[in-house]
Amino acid sequence: MLKGFYTATAGMLSQQRRTDMLTNNIANANTPGFKEDQGVIRAFPEMLLQRIEEQQKGKTVTRSQENIGSLNTGVYLQETVPNFVQGDLQQTDYQTDLALLQTNLPDQNGGLFFVVQSSEDNLSYTRNGNFSVDPAGFLTTNNGEYVLNINNEPINVGSEEFKVDNQGNVTVNGEVTGQLNIAYADSMETIIKTGNGLYQTENGEPLPSIIENGDASYEIKQGFVERSNVNMSQTMTELLTAYRTFEANQKVMQAYDRSMEKAANEIGKVR
Repeated sequence: MLKGFYTATAGMLSQQRRTDMLTNNIANANTPGFKEDQGVIRAFPEMLLQRIEEQQKGKTVTRSQENIGSLNTGVYLQETVPNFVQGDLQQTDYQTDLALLQTNLPDQNGGLFFVVQSSEDNLSYTRNGNFSVDPAGFLTTNNGEYVLNINNEPINVGSEEFKVDNQGNVTVNGEVTGQLNIAYADSMETIIKTGNGLYQTENGEPLPSIIENGDASYEIKQGFVERSNVNMSQTMTELLTAYRTFEANQKVMQAYDRSMEKAANEIGKVR
């Protein structure tokens, strides 16, 4: 009886965590460059049930085992994985908005990122090109991280009156002052979210630059931002499914609770 409690509880916990993940996707549906999370639900290892019998013949005791079957002990949300599919472009006509397009990559499982300097002075990566210019004239993210050039140095644009061509060359007052650094990850499985639209590698090693890589091509569009890749209709459907699954496991727990209450209060009663 208690095994049923554990199985139903595991189902409720996994669906609760999946609901949190889907809710976060919906909350960031309008966040530029946001990549939705996808959950992977796995089953716990099955338990093999056996019946053990002892038989005594004289002074000899023999023990036999018979397989009854297997018992699944529930499920769990193993991990959440970002979906790095390119989002649609939205025209804003703001000079500080930049969209990064992946036109050709050496590995189709790879991806490109803007390189920024996080608050801990570490290299981080983002797809959110909704940039701004700080009071000192440096190009930054909306959270204040510096956008870096190919030498991993902050880019000073002076004001919002700057130009960026399709290869990331920054022009201020008719003079090219630098080029945006674009990082390349050959496997997105090594990229993890760190919050505020930023990413880092699992091992902390910096990603290589895609600049001057003859096997790759990209395009930067000024005055555009990449929208999130959250599919609202699909996410809402998955959220409703998670809620109904949670509710079904809850009803199973209530049924077990009523059965145990009856067993404790009625079956074992001495008349």
